[in-house]
Amino acid sequence: MNSSVVVFPGSNCDRDIAVALEKLQFKNKMVWHKDSELPKSDLIVIPGGFSYGDYLRSGAIAAKSNIINEVIKAANSGCLVLGVCNGFQILIETGLLKGTLLRNKNLKFLSKDVFIKVITNDNRFCNKYKTEQIIKLNIAHNEGNYFTNSEHIKELEDKNLIAFKYCDEKGKINEDSNPNGSLKNIAGIFNKKKNILGMMPHPERMIDKTLSGEDGSIFFKNLLNNLK
Repeated sequence: MNSSVVVFPGSNCDRDIAVALEKLQFKNKMVWHKDSELPKSDLIVIPGGFSYGDYLRSGAIAAKSNIINEVIKAANSGCLVLGVCNGFQILIETGLLKGTLLRNKNLKFLSKDVFIKVITNDNRFCNKYKTEQIIKLNIAHNEGNYFTNSEHIKELEDKNLIAFKYCDEKGKINEDSNPNGSLKNIAGIFNKKKNILGMMPHPERMIDKTLSGEDGSIFFKNLLNNLK
């Protein structure tokens, strides 16, 4: 299966994503933000980092890059698109996902392992997880506090478009298990067609049992199996 990872000035998780994809047998290519064409891709990944130094707003400048027009076209044609951390922020700035990502509730950068709960698995990103399965991933962000209006939150809930919620080790979803203040503890969301996923936690950082953990491996294996 073919994947593409889009690289911006300030991206710092692009190689991590590439390693995760290649470890699981994706044929991956790195795509520079100034490029005007995407390689043939079954999966497009917008990685984490601090594109353009997070000037203006996180992801705002990257969302105007040359290659983003091609990402939007591919997404609208049904290609799977994954935005992780800064990638989630960029997807929101493009309008491919709705809402906004505000400063963390404590106004501090967060870098730590967290637990998240799988809210829906009726999609090609999560169908190897069980609904309400608890997984451990890493976060590293300053603007991860997801917010949207009441009409959109109702749509997310009614149409099962919430992918993940922050929880504690036992799966309890509450204020104490919410690291950044996200509305309803939201850690990731889908678009209506569920071919676009934006998430703040980093699955690519949990692909090695010795170094960190393997909860992220299931995520990428799932994608590979669904794209065969």
